[in-house]
Amino acid sequence: QVQLVESGGGLVQAGGSLRLSCAASGNIFDRNVMGWYRQAPGRQRELVASIFSGGPTTYADSVKGRFTISRDNAGSWVYLQMNSLKPEDTGVYYCNYRPLLKPVDYWGQGTLVTVSS
Repeated sequence: QVQLVESGGGLVQAGGSLRLSCAASGNIFDRNVMGWYRQAPGRQRELVASIFSGGPTTYADSVKGRFTISRDNAGSWVYLQMNSLKPEDTGVYYCNYRPLLKPVDYWGQGTLVTVSS
C-alpha cells in the first residue's frame, strides 16, 4: 500500500503563485511515475503534470510554461510550482502514484486550489 498526502492549496488571486506538495509513504517502487491531476466542478479529472522516476516530465498544454513539476532525490516527495495562475486553474488537485511494473493508481485526498479573478 502507498499513502499520499497533499498540502499547499488555497485561495490566490489571478497572476499569483502556489506550490503544492505531496508526500508518499509505504511500499514505494523505484520505477514509478507521480503526477498531479485536477478536477474542476462539473468536469472530469484531468492530468496536469507527471514526472517519471528517471526524470522525464509531461504537462497539459494549458499549463505549459506556467507550472513546473519536480520531485526529491529519494522520490518520496513531488511538488507542483504553479505560477501565473488563472481562474480556470481552479479545482481540486490530486496527487497520483503509479508503479511502472504494476498498473495500479494510488491517490491522495486532494487539495483545493481557488483562483479568483
